[in-house]
Amino acid sequence: MSRQRVDSQGSLGPDDEVMPYSDDETDDELQASSEEEPEEPEEVPGVPHPPVDVKHEMGWKVKANDRPYHNLPEFKKKVFLCIKKSRYSGNAIKTYKYNVLTFLPLNLYEQFKRAANLYFLALLILQIIPQITTLPWYTTLIPLVVVLGVTAIKDLVDDLARHRMDKEVNNRKCEVLLDGRFQESKWRNIKVGDVVRLKKNDFIPADILLLSSSNPNSLCYVETAELDGETNLKFRMGLRVTDERLQEERQLAEFDALIECEEPNNRLDKFTGTMLWQTKRYPLDLDNMLLRGCTIRNTEETHGLVIFAGADTKIMKNGGKTRFKRTKIDELMNYMVYTIFVLLILVAAGLAIGHTFWYESIGSKAWYLYDGLDQNSTYRGFLTFWGYIIVLNTMVPISLYVSVEAIRLGQSRFINWDLQMYFPEKDTPSKARTTTLNEQLGQIEYIFSDKTGTLTQNIMQFKKCSIAGRTYGDPTTAEGVALDRGKSVDWSWNQYADRKFTFTDHSLVACIRSRKDKDVSEFFKLLSLCHTVMVEHKDGDLVYQAASPDEGALVTAARNFGYVFLSRTQDTITIKEMEQETTYEMLALLDFNSDRKRMSIILKFPDGRIRLYCKGADTVIYERLSPNSRHKEASQEALDIFANATLRTLCLCYKDLSAEEYNNWSMKHKEAQVTMFDREGALDRVYEQIESNLMLIGATAIEDKLQEGVPETIATLAKADIKIWILTGDKKETAENIGYSCSLLTDDMQIHYGEDVNEKLRIRQSNRRNEPPSVQGRRKPAEPFFTEPGKNALIITGGWLNEILYEKKKKRRRLRLRRLGKRPPPSNPQDGQPMDDKEKEMRQIDFVDMACECEAVICCRVTPKQKANVVSLVKKYKKAVTLSIGDGANDVNMIKTADIGVGISGQEGMQAVMSSDYAFAQFRYLERLLLVHGRWSYIRMCKFLRYFFFKNFAFTLVHFWYSFFSGYSAQVAYEDWFITLYNLCYSSLPVLLVGLLDQDVNDKLSLKFPKLYVPGQQGALFNYKNFFISLFHGIFVSLTIFFIPYGAFLQTMGQDGEAPSDYQSFAVVLASSLVFTVNLQISLETSYWTFVNCFAVLGSIAIYFGIMFDLHSAGIHVIFPSYFTFTGVASNALRQPYLWLTIILTVGISLLPVICVQFLHKTIWPSVGDKVQRNRKKYEMELEKEERKRKPTFVRGRQSRRSGYAFSHSRGYADLISSGQSIRSRPLARGRLQNAIREVPHAEAENI
Repeated sequence: MSRQRVDSQGSLGPDDEVMPYSDDETDDELQASSEEEPEEPEEVPGVPHPPVDVKHEMGWKVKANDRPYHNLPEFKKKVFLCIKKSRYSGNAIKTYKYNVLTFLPLNLYEQFKRAANLYFLALLILQIIPQITTLPWYTTLIPLVVVLGVTAIKDLVDDLARHRMDKEVNNRKCEVLLDGRFQESKWRNIKVGDVVRLKKNDFIPADILLLSSSNPNSLCYVETAELDGETNLKFRMGLRVTDERLQEERQLAEFDALIECEEPNNRLDKFTGTMLWQTKRYPLDLDNMLLRGCTIRNTEETHGLVIFAGADTKIMKNGGKTRFKRTKIDELMNYMVYTIFVLLILVAAGLAIGHTFWYESIGSKAWYLYDGLDQNSTYRGFLTFWGYIIVLNTMVPISLYVSVEAIRLGQSRFINWDLQMYFPEKDTPSKARTTTLNEQLGQIEYIFSDKTGTLTQNIMQFKKCSIAGRTYGDPTTAEGVALDRGKSVDWSWNQYADRKFTFTDHSLVACIRSRKDKDVSEFFKLLSLCHTVMVEHKDGDLVYQAASPDEGALVTAARNFGYVFLSRTQDTITIKEMEQETTYEMLALLDFNSDRKRMSIILKFPDGRIRLYCKGADTVIYERLSPNSRHKEASQEALDIFANATLRTLCLCYKDLSAEEYNNWSMKHKEAQVTMFDREGALDRVYEQIESNLMLIGATAIEDKLQEGVPETIATLAKADIKIWILTGDKKETAENIGYSCSLLTDDMQIHYGEDVNEKLRIRQSNRRNEPPSVQGRRKPAEPFFTEPGKNALIITGGWLNEILYEKKKKRRRLRLRRLGKRPPPSNPQDGQPMDDKEKEMRQIDFVDMACECEAVICCRVTPKQKANVVSLVKKYKKAVTLSIGDGANDVNMIKTADIGVGISGQEGMQAVMSSDYAFAQFRYLERLLLVHGRWSYIRMCKFLRYFFFKNFAFTLVHFWYSFFSGYSAQVAYEDWFITLYNLCYSSLPVLLVGLLDQDVNDKLSLKFPKLYVPGQQGALFNYKNFFISLFHGIFVSLTIFFIPYGAFLQTMGQDGEAPSDYQSFAVVLASSLVFTVNLQISLETSYWTFVNCFAVLGSIAIYFGIMFDLHSAGIHVIFPSYFTFTGVASNALRQPYLWLTIILTVGISLLPVICVQFLHKTIWPSVGDKVQRNRKKYEMELEKEERKRKPTFVRGRQSRRSGYAFSHSRGYADLISSGQSIRSRPLARGRLQNAIREVPHAEAENI
């Protein structure tokens, strides 16, 4: 069944090919006066708005070689009261938080913002007051100092790493023109207005106006990988006037131009300014700018003027705000701590009231309780309240936070050490760049992924082709016999071949070498001639520079098949056709753009013939074919096969022209080139006239290589109920094609485009407006947008996204607000404008609901800010845990906005990695990060917290039961030192190891059963229900621990005839029972036993007895008689068998209910994890068998659909070629070319 498609082509909506920056524009564009603002026409739904013609006031002025100029008072801005500083940022960047002076006060301030730390500080102060203290001050001070110290050390280590990174960047070297000559300077010392000199492969230190370069016409190639993830080179060009006059050091030193331009902003695709030099003004645009984050390539030397520095540069402006990220468990934990505070106050108040009544009725009348203080019962009750606040303070465990930090640190190290997430090709390990978000990795519901460099390798490879109705590319012998597996063609016959190029169809090579098939020769001749690729001679090699990787792949393929592109000038192009060099005269070059979706070249052959070669998307080529063209049906079948294999296709065709026909068209072409009105439209209409009645030759199929394991990773994550959205700046066809390649889109999905989505939302909004007022205010469950059965997918462009969310009207409303001073009500509620902010919010909710109903969502042609907005909408309205993954600077905003940000550390630069929380080299590692490390971290943290709360409730509430027998006097039930050391030594290590090492199933089973991930998304393992279960479990255990020994001590006699029922012996029995119970309880909770766990449980019990006997010894009592008062108690009490029987009975009764509940759960109500654990051995054997088997071949779908066409989404180099500005002097003789003519990867900077 072929998939259904709701098409939006030809609609009156936003341009799908344009990246809408309207919401990203800065306030400097709103500086026009009201008189200059035109009246806004009435808006029509679905029709794009004409641009508002606003005159820009250039507010940014830069004077070349004049640092004092930028310190003038007019360029100062107020920062605080009367303190002012320059509006021009320095070039140093700062990401660290502390310095030597601010570390201690700032860190303590941040730590005491945490409620628990502030509470314990207040508690410490209370313990110093003699009237209310019930515990020595050191019982709180020691744990508090440990907690603050450990956290401070961790923060210091993190900040030192940031210092090192900042220092590395700020101390990079660059040549700056100072005192009339170039001097080496550090990046941090560069100022706005400085002239700098850059060499090949240098990073660009700031946003710089290109003045001149060593290339002709001041051409400069830059790699923008850190900005947009694209590795194909882009060219920038200096003004002619600066190219001619600013080549020498002396000329540059005398340069004194004034640049007036736009304020610093985040638009990577736009720059507007003027240069005033020697009384003349010259316009400036983005083609004249070198942006920070790019790298100089293919240019020996470049000179430039710093326009924006440091925080003002476009790459820094695109970074978005750095948000403090906290996990859901952190937030829940804080609320639970607040709940414990409330319980603590209520319990202390109740016991204080009890003491008031007890003292009134009993205490005041007992002569032996008289303390010499003349205090009434109410005052005593007030003091007792504070006493119980101190006694019961361990209900809020101070060691909880430091234990959590230690567990997170350990889990981060496990991620760093995971060899299965190590990428050996680039020696790149995985890196947890934060230690605070690990358990959140086990709760991800939505993943937002970039495309280029994240899902794909951004490497194009020629895979198949169709020539004259015959398809080539499958493994075949030279005689045309099909093979199951073929070996790659031996290219030794072609001295110019790229040895890395692989092709398994030997019959095509045999056909070319025989030179019998003219169609095949014409096919590869077209590939070697019809393009805008630039060629450069370097040390006897040819280096190709293409505007898109697709074009580079096609020209490389032609080269391997014997048609080698050698050189070009402004009006000629030279190729080598099977050892014969031929030069063609180029009459016209009709470049590709997003509307035309094709490019053409008109050539004059050496024999005088004129021919037009054209290549483009099949949808536009088939409309322009001649009725006499052959092989249309066979080529269409081949295109469908290529499309189903998710290959990027182009159709190739030609047309022979007579001299008269060309001359007539050439006159019209020249007229269109010089027209002043709508020049691009006029050229397109002229191009349309000549590109008709074409003859089809064939089609190419290029593979946009996905990263290894991407389809499998996406399929596995989908089984874990994780939804993946692709947010990309690429064009719609490319994004859709990749969606099919990576199995995000399937043929049984109905795809909805922007126009259809907008209409559905408009209908929903209209229905809501027409509801009676009484119904409008009610919250009712949202009806589904897609009522038909089947899967749905949403593909929406940035333009439609703004249309749908009303973002495109934001700037226009701000302009109107400024002019009128208020917002006018809409004249017609149906005009597409939101009536109020509530309606806009409802529209956003509708869009998020609709998108979340879909199996897949792809947003294309979106700006960096739109990426972040989509993420924040899902976070806001779905309350979902989100993860963003990207590789370029245009992904930084999205990475910072999501709950978890992941950076791909590949060839596309490190900008995304520096802003991320986790980093690794390949998308496929995301599967292991979430399903293994994330799930384990979540399970461990939840188990740790449940147990930690339980053991502290069980420990603390013993004081509560004891108070009923001590006159509510805030007397403690344990020895003071036991209270101090309980959480530090006696019960901390086993639970810490569970938090670090526990696992219900191993990593292979975690990946085999993705459904094990679902409980984390539901927050099922730690919530208020689990908290109250821990509370009631603690209450039960504290009851058992107190009342069983109490009953045993009531009327008893020891072996020596003495009653062991004194307070100190009772405290020892309570403490011993508690230590045994909590350590055996964590043993029952442990799923994964190691020697270390066993040692920790037994060691904690041994440490308890060892320390207790030492503290109860006579020797330490002699040294510190007032601090150690339990002299000889342990040895005396624990030699009584009766008390050991009491301890055993207490521990047994405490653990019995837990054992019963666990047994019932695992047998009657087993979870998915329990079932997997039960059959673990069987599944592990199955996995071993599967690993021995050969992996099955990936089979693609068979249904027909349209493929993306193989062109970039930007214009090619046609204008540059036609102008002749890029052409060097005549190249060296061909004979000097070596064998290695190749297309060099741009990342290999040394070879360019």
